[in-house]
Amino acid sequence: MNPTTRPERTQQATPAPQSPGAAHGPWTRLRLRLPGRPTGPAPTAALLAAALTVTVLCAGDIVARSYPFGFRTRSVNDLGNQYVPFHAHLWDLLHGRADGGLLVNWQSGYGSSFLPDLGTYVSSPFALLVGVFPRDEIDLAVYVITLLKVASAGAAMAWLLLRMRPGRWWVAGLLGASYALCGWTLATSVYNTMWLDGLIALPLLCLVGEWTLDDRRRVLGVVVVAVAWIANFYTAYMATLAVGLVLLLRLWLADSPVRQKLAAAGRAALTVALGVGLAAPLVVVVYFGTKHAYPGMVRTFVPAPTEDLLARLLPTTYSFGSPAVYVGMTALLLALALPFHRKVPRRVRYGWTLLVAAVALSLQWGPTHLLWHAFSTPNGSPYRQTFVLCGLLVIAAWHALSYGPPGLRALGAAGGLLVLVIAVAIGSALTDRSFILPLTLLAAVGALGGLALLAQRPAKRPALMAGLAVTLLLGTQLGEATATSAVATRLRFGHLDDYAPWGDRQQQQADAIAEADGWPRYRTDPGREQTVGNDPLMVGGQGAQYYSSLTSDVLSRTLIALGDGYTSRGRNIQSLDNAVTDAIFSVGARVHSPPDPHQGWFPQDGSKVTVSRQEVPPLVTVRPSGGAGVSAFGPSAYRNQELLLGARVYTVPRIKRVETSARSTITTTCPAGSEAYLWAPRFSGTASITGSDTPGRFRSDPGTKIAAMERLGTVPASGRLRIELSPNRPGVVADGAVGCLDTARLRAAVDRLRTTGATKVTVSDGTIRAELPAGSKGTAVVAAPRIAGWRCTTGDADAVPARQYYGLIAVPLDGSSTSLTCTFHPPGLRLGGAVGAASLLTLIVLGTFAAVRRRRAHDHASA
Repeated sequence: MNPTTRPERTQQATPAPQSPGAAHGPWTRLRLRLPGRPTGPAPTAALLAAALTVTVLCAGDIVARSYPFGFRTRSVNDLGNQYVPFHAHLWDLLHGRADGGLLVNWQSGYGSSFLPDLGTYVSSPFALLVGVFPRDEIDLAVYVITLLKVASAGAAMAWLLLRMRPGRWWVAGLLGASYALCGWTLATSVYNTMWLDGLIALPLLCLVGEWTLDDRRRVLGVVVVAVAWIANFYTAYMATLAVGLVLLLRLWLADSPVRQKLAAAGRAALTVALGVGLAAPLVVVVYFGTKHAYPGMVRTFVPAPTEDLLARLLPTTYSFGSPAVYVGMTALLLALALPFHRKVPRRVRYGWTLLVAAVALSLQWGPTHLLWHAFSTPNGSPYRQTFVLCGLLVIAAWHALSYGPPGLRALGAAGGLLVLVIAVAIGSALTDRSFILPLTLLAAVGALGGLALLAQRPAKRPALMAGLAVTLLLGTQLGEATATSAVATRLRFGHLDDYAPWGDRQQQQADAIAEADGWPRYRTDPGREQTVGNDPLMVGGQGAQYYSSLTSDVLSRTLIALGDGYTSRGRNIQSLDNAVTDAIFSVGARVHSPPDPHQGWFPQDGSKVTVSRQEVPPLVTVRPSGGAGVSAFGPSAYRNQELLLGARVYTVPRIKRVETSARSTITTTCPAGSEAYLWAPRFSGTASITGSDTPGRFRSDPGTKIAAMERLGTVPASGRLRIELSPNRPGVVADGAVGCLDTARLRAAVDRLRTTGATKVTVSDGTIRAELPAGSKGTAVVAAPRIAGWRCTTGDADAVPARQYYGLIAVPLDGSSTSLTCTFHPPGLRLGGAVGAASLLTLIVLGTFAAVRRRRAHDHASA
């Protein structure tokens, strides 16, 4: 008998042999025997799904002429700004080349907590593969990791489908690829690499649910949950919610006593609790990291129009703000046919249909939207949980086919619903492109034709008919998925910011930094002309620049108060090319690069990569007693710099503005020979002193970007300063925008800090040690942001939480100690470690208890 047409069997619960009282244990061995365990070759189905997935992704990039198969970079948005740089930093850590370790990243933000970033961006087991690639092929490494993640998701789904119901292995492979190549993957997640771990987690956690129903593989189930949450807790949380719904449905469909269903639910809850507990050392640290991060933009959820939602079911549609629920025409038609497929038991078809519909509606309702996103509306794409609905659509499609191909009536009903979907979707602007409707109709005809052939049972040449069906379905899937991938890649490249892969520019910067590097005697900053949002992670050095969802509040507020610029609403802090801040943060070497040729922000100026050097104080200096938190800063960036430096070095004159139709001019007077700076956070364009050929470049955008303070040049001998502004968008230059730096006073302040500062500084991951001159009194200030987690001590005293000196690490000195030690422990690490240890101990105890029970039951039966 064909396994896809076997009659439904009654679902029975079979208790395993137990010792008396064993049923009351935390892991009772009462199994729910669900019908239809796999009879097909699951490994072959998984390999087919993986092969189809990789083929489509590569073919789509070839068609779109995207890296590594074409001239278009794939490093768009945060992929180029965050994910590739963090993978590069992981490469450096694996090869012993990074400044810092797992606790502190000394390359970014003048010293940032790295463990939360690791847990957010590169904690996936796949990320370790960067270590086998050359450093200058980091973009290729991330691309290969992306392919492997998506292929693994398809393989895991194919395996799950055959685990849930027996059926044709090639159909499981096809549907596994449909899940992996869903719209969420192609439009949203191929450039959000860490989210793809959630794509893998959903079928894997469903497999864990199947194991808990059968009371099998207890320890492995806990390990799978732990790895999923460690790899990316954000999407693992969404997958766990979805699996809970699937498990409840599976329990409802099981024809078993309530007691056994409750036992299975208890096993599942315990498995999840222990797995999340094992992941707690990382998850809790990330949680506390978000609590100390600079606040992002708060958005109000607005559901997508119905026509947009339905349009995203169709191939080659694309948008950033609507749920990408495309799963391929074959899977969609099967899911639509499920309610009408009479070979499927009524409770099964109605149960899965209602679950899919309920999850689809939950995407559009505010309270459930918040629930899916851990009660925080995302700043970016608002439908990050869409992969859950795609997975449920594919599982529903499998149930429609595993009981036998749907007949013509069911396919006709599915076709009618598809026509209705298309009719409503035509009203969406997302279907305006001329190729969408013809491709949709072609894919629909191919999928319907293949399914109709599959449902036939010809007396002659059945193998030929089956072969035609397979060819038609596979061809349709490959064609429409490749087109959808290519369209998403091309359109994404057109509307998101993009960045060049590693090339000559980055190599020249890296070489210059390596030659000038003197850490920890001084810092080497990669420079103001950035290539990506995390240049220090890409090319080396130790700068202010840092972009993360976990950029600390104290870092952002401190550097903004000092005149720094930012993008991404304050979470992407830039390099600040300023002599005073270089002295404050011990930046002894600074790279200067021409504007990035990949970007069109500013024209090329013919300059080359150069390095400037300056004498700066050590990383640890001694100041008079005093200082305060970031809130003590005032409205002027120049005066704030002086507070941190401890000396008055700027003249801040009144300015006069003259406006014309094309440009505006600022005039003022300053001491002759001083260095002129312009601080205009809301100005965008160029500014230059009259007669100078080295303009300052400013980039601002209302709500998301502010421009950093820029050096314009030397004040002429007359003392009269004329600054010409060439804006590229409306902006404001306020009073107090011009500051003139007395370089002699700055040198005197630097000499004083060098004389009284530390005589020796050593840095190793999360520890700073400094030797101070004898009799040092006042406050020792470490040129690093006072992020939560720093504790310091002098001499042999006990460590206490570090104080603040205008946002920097500070330690009181009484003149009796000549040594200083500061250590960093990420907030939440101790709590997470305690929870993880308790979970591990509980798992060991339960495993031992279960083994003893089994041994006693065996001995009792033998007797």
